[in-house]
Amino acid sequence: MTIMPNSVEGRDIAYQMHPNVNLRAYEKTGGLVIESGDGIYVTDNNGKRYIEAMAGLWSVALGFGEKRLAAVAKAQMEKLPYYHTFGFRTHGPSIDLAEMLIKIAPVPMSKVHFTSSGSEANDLAAKMVWYRSNALGKRDKKKIIGRLKGYHGVTIAAGSITGLPRNHESFDLPLDRMIHTSCPSYVHFAKAGESEAAFTARMLQDLESLILKEGPETIAAFWGEPVMGAGGVLMPPVGYWEGVQAILDKYDILLVADEVICGFGRTGKMFACETFNIRPDVLVVSKQITSSYMPLSAILMNDRFYQPIADESDRIGSFGHGYTASGHPVATAVGLENLKIIQERDLVGHVAGLQDTFLSGLAELAKHPVVHSSRGIGLIGALEIKPWTDAKPGDAALAVADAALEAGVITRNIGEAVCFCPPLIITAAQINDMCESMGRALDQVAKRRA
Repeated sequence: MTIMPNSVEGRDIAYQMHPNVNLRAYEKTGGLVIESGDGIYVTDNNGKRYIEAMAGLWSVALGFGEKRLAAVAKAQMEKLPYYHTFGFRTHGPSIDLAEMLIKIAPVPMSKVHFTSSGSEANDLAAKMVWYRSNALGKRDKKKIIGRLKGYHGVTIAAGSITGLPRNHESFDLPLDRMIHTSCPSYVHFAKAGESEAAFTARMLQDLESLILKEGPETIAAFWGEPVMGAGGVLMPPVGYWEGVQAILDKYDILLVADEVICGFGRTGKMFACETFNIRPDVLVVSKQITSSYMPLSAILMNDRFYQPIADESDRIGSFGHGYTASGHPVATAVGLENLKIIQERDLVGHVAGLQDTFLSGLAELAKHPVVHSSRGIGLIGALEIKPWTDAKPGDAALAVADAALEAGVITRNIGEAVCFCPPLIITAAQINDMCESMGRALDQVAKRRA
């Protein structure tokens, strides 16, 4: 395609640097310009309509064009467009949303602290872990365990807990106090003939061995997504989370559950911690908290976590951290309305009711000769694509994602996986439409490889 310098695509190339892309490649090709959205659909600047099967970036729970969120944002902007929560200042929307989050939390929580993105929230949670260790006089207890293929953001601390090479290379990450244990994806890392139970036991042994090697007295916290999203929708094996928690309890290590992707209904429960019986000390949420209509994230913490931090702030004189936009009144007002809509429309129950349709659709697609297998829970899933003999890593999944785009479905290719995370408002008929379009995309890839 020829891109004219004065076109929107040309001006995008000229003036904007994009994230998560080969920048030189982008300079040559430009990007897809999305102009509008309606429900589960978005439309580009040429008028082509797509099923947004990734809900933007795992995040637009209510779909595009929810008028109640727009109305709340407008009303709040007219009443109090901005105020901060620094020092001894506060405002109603942040208080109301904090109260709601504490009430719906999957385990008893004590306090909420607001930030603007999942990366910021995980980064701050790491700082708070270190602050707490100092408060307890455990100045050597600072290491954090993440998992290979785990994703917790791209800021310096959160990017270090992340276990993806592309987020480390050339950034001088990870920090040396961040260490990583094995990725618990049975489909990817099971040994030949290894049962799922044996695989789970090996993953747990890897974790405990790492703790003993480093010294339990040096390890402060373990970070984990209930379902590993940006790693490729990687599902935990049976018994994994129960075993992890037993090990962390044994060695007095905090558990931070990253529900930035899974929170607010994605797995068919309000929180994936309920789905997998996880009992975190800290819960990090973002994305679906506002359906990404406004940037917002939150850190929920239990009393065990909060009280030493409060004591240390009293000793020092202040908790020396804050962002200009923490608890932004428009963002928290939109978040509150968003969660009210999720509850009023029983979208969590809606997801649970659609799970079989969604997973059956993926399983049917997995019978295609281009596909190896499918996996998922609730309304988050993936197709594992078979690489062809001369393919570079990831080429096969990229080919499927490109064909899906041509067929009118926006997905995301990660490694050899093509991922799906549609808005929670999707219907059974729309899931069927998505799967029919994906079938045509798979046929097209098979034809091109023939």
